[in-house]
Amino acid sequence: MPPAPRHVHSPAHAFSFFQPRVREGLVLHSRRSVLKAGLAGLARISLPALLRARGEAASSGKSIGSHKSVILLWMAGGPSHIDTWDVKPHAPKEIRGPFKDIATKLPGVHICEFLPKQAAMLDKMTLIRSVDCRHSNHQPNTVMQTANLEAEPRTNPRAPMYPGHAAVVAKFRGANQPGMPPAVHLNVRDRTHFAWSGYLGKQHEPFIGDNVSRLFQLPGELTMDRLKERQSLSQQMDRLRRDLDASGSIEALDRYGQQAFDMVAGRRAQEAFDLAREPQRVRDRFGEHDWCQKALLARRLVERGVSFVTLDLSNHSASGTWDTHGDNIPPYGGIWNGLRPLLPVFDHLLTTLVSDLGERGLLDDVLVLAMGEFGRTPQIGTQDSTDGRNHWPVVMSMTLAGGGLRHGQVIGSTERDGGQIASRAVTPGDLAATIYHHMGVPLDATYLDHQQRPVRFIEHGEPIRELV
Repeated sequence: MPPAPRHVHSPAHAFSFFQPRVREGLVLHSRRSVLKAGLAGLARISLPALLRARGEAASSGKSIGSHKSVILLWMAGGPSHIDTWDVKPHAPKEIRGPFKDIATKLPGVHICEFLPKQAAMLDKMTLIRSVDCRHSNHQPNTVMQTANLEAEPRTNPRAPMYPGHAAVVAKFRGANQPGMPPAVHLNVRDRTHFAWSGYLGKQHEPFIGDNVSRLFQLPGELTMDRLKERQSLSQQMDRLRRDLDASGSIEALDRYGQQAFDMVAGRRAQEAFDLAREPQRVRDRFGEHDWCQKALLARRLVERGVSFVTLDLSNHSASGTWDTHGDNIPPYGGIWNGLRPLLPVFDHLLTTLVSDLGERGLLDDVLVLAMGEFGRTPQIGTQDSTDGRNHWPVVMSMTLAGGGLRHGQVIGSTERDGGQIASRAVTPGDLAATIYHHMGVPLDATYLDHQQRPVRFIEHGEPIRELV
């Protein structure tokens, strides 16, 4: 189905609000453009601020490990739970769909036949088959990434202001290593697939990974010494602008800019974003698919100090690749021709990432989550298609691994047709609380809205007791 009306965005660009091609004040032509694109809007938190943020978390009684981090594999569009993790082999064909089921490492637990690698290592993962997504929508799709049930931009114009989990972690934890960004979004084909910093301010906004990689490609004539000269000039100009800025945004962008300069001048971030430094055998193990290469990049980032990485598993910028409405409703495809080719890629990506983290001794520190924004209809062939499923903002399935949690289990269940939660509903707030518990973020933390009123990051939710 055609995507719902939305704001039109220019091609993904982390620094568009700085208007790098617009002449302003002292015009330096391409030099100024390089500075603005390279320094503006990158720094998230300085070392003193990082220490303060960790102090705030520590004061709540939470101990913070040195490399706790999160990788969120975001399956934009809404993967079908019945055709992946919550198969219904005994239901009528119009419900169970065209796929067969296979046994897993967990006795009595079956999943889709096209997820054999997950089936073989499900003892190291957890399936949740009862995620309550009744308030969620997609593109924009921020309820599941914020835990705020009002973060639905199609009905609430303030929804983009609710901060995402990545921004919350950036604020309360910062990066695990100085010189690295606290949070990174990868494969940003459309900004509406992600939650951003909102009320927390630009200084906590996740980096766009592709833009950071380009940042290190300085023009040949622009040496580091000359870049330092331009940084000094940029800071002088921004100080003039700060006097005219009552909102504090310039101050936030100054912190942004200093971190950006530290990243460009330093080596840690450059090396982290450089996949060529990875041994060829490891790159071959992950495979050539763009999603898999970005999963390898996600591992490199958390290994070197990034606290939160979100990877959008999408091929196009509409409402998401997992939005399988039917073969006669392009570009989505249906369950057989649309979803089936995605599953082996996803199966390989997830299991390779988890195995790699385990072999490096990182799995207890890195929490891996894979989910979308909702499930899909129990009945196949919706919207006059023969093979598609429509949105189902009632229940969805997801999987988790790592983070030192108690895995090897299935949490919750749905009714016989997969349409309603039968047991143990898990809310967006519960997911957020589990993430924040892992990352040492105070569960009672608040932020200020546009009227300077305190709002809890988690209104309703607690860490998932079966896991923690």
